[in-house]
Amino acid sequence: MPALARQLSTLGGCTRPIRLEGHRTEHALNPKTGEIGAVLHRLGSTDLPTGQLLTRCNNRRTTRCAACAEVYRRDTYQLITARLRGGKGNPETVTSHPRVFATFTAPGFGPVHNRPTSRGIVRKCRCGVVHDQEDEALGTPLDPATYDYAAAVLWNAHAGMLWRRFSIYLRREIAKRAGLTQREFPNVARVSFAKVAEYQKRGAGHFHAVIRIDGPFGGHSAPPAWATVELLTDAIEAAAARAEVSGPVVDGREHSFVFGRQLDIRPIRSSAFDGSSELTERAVAGYIAKYATKGAETATGTLDRPLRFLAELSWARISDHAERMIRTAWALGARKDLADLRLRAWAHMLGFRGHFSTKTRHYSTTLGALRTARAECRRLQALAALPEDQRPAGHDQEDEEPTTYVLAHWVFAGTGLAPGEEWLSASLEPALGTEGEPTR
Repeated sequence: MPALARQLSTLGGCTRPIRLEGHRTEHALNPKTGEIGAVLHRLGSTDLPTGQLLTRCNNRRTTRCAACAEVYRRDTYQLITARLRGGKGNPETVTSHPRVFATFTAPGFGPVHNRPTSRGIVRKCRCGVVHDQEDEALGTPLDPATYDYAAAVLWNAHAGMLWRRFSIYLRREIAKRAGLTQREFPNVARVSFAKVAEYQKRGAGHFHAVIRIDGPFGGHSAPPAWATVELLTDAIEAAAARAEVSGPVVDGREHSFVFGRQLDIRPIRSSAFDGSSELTERAVAGYIAKYATKGAETATGTLDRPLRFLAELSWARISDHAERMIRTAWALGARKDLADLRLRAWAHMLGFRGHFSTKTRHYSTTLGALRTARAECRRLQALAALPEDQRPAGHDQEDEEPTTYVLAHWVFAGTGLAPGEEWLSASLEPALGTEGEPTR
């Protein structure tokens, strides 16, 4: 039982681990000649208490694995805050750089049930009803027969390209306001951003983004004197209005895709800012991290996994609106002229095929770097927990760079936990905080 508990503790509460069978062999390596020597340590399936190697599923969706989604959320939180208030190799001076939190919405595809407000008072929907905030009708079309489902799915499919077009225009708009040419701009300033996609209840994606102006060397260099929040806000508004992507011609109808008219841009203040109208760094990071673990299934009641056959919808518990979006994506995916959009593969995502969480290269550290550091920490903790006579040779804690050659061969053997393993794993799961850090 102690050995099983040690193995399950490395999963961190993952409920759908990947099970592997095979072996891992470590050989002595001569650092001067490169000669591979004797076996230092061998780990095989028969050496493990479960008979298989268990690794985390690393699924970012809360509906699939809450534990792995929480790790993804915490990593995203750390990634965002690292360039909002410093840390993880980023200077604290980034707090003085112009930065805003912007929300970009999708255009309308037909009237939907909503909760219009006026001076804080909720008014009647077009249907004549004042909807409750949890009303399942919110976001669904008033008249499904006239709702433009094809355009909604195609907009989702082109949303990533539309964002890319916006980011190009944004640099041009900032350079124009600074009196610089496109060639001169990278030598003076740099635009960086981190964004996350979120689904509205109607099934259309929109973007939340932290956008910042840095110096020519990113967050480690001061932005030019002309770089202000006001200039950045004005440039974002102009770039969002200009951004447009030409779409396909479907049944004789041409499509082009733009952002919706609702564009919200708010400056980001430091954590100590007490104003009620501006956002703090902590609030922004928490907001983005929250939506990084949610997909279309959270907002629209659709599926959280790909479809293999359309017949699977017959027993899926999803909303009528989501089902119609999926069926539209599936039908459009059969067209040869739309094959590059891979709409059937992304039908469960209502056509959206981009990454949910993205950032520019120089915005901050990477999720990969955070995962590598965490894996190394867990490896050292696992070695320290073993009795001295069971520790592999050449892996003392003082030996930071063991001269070993690792040969591993593992094959997929399944997913999930047995009932007993699931119970024991749940009892080992650590308590987690709400801001991306384990509770102490």
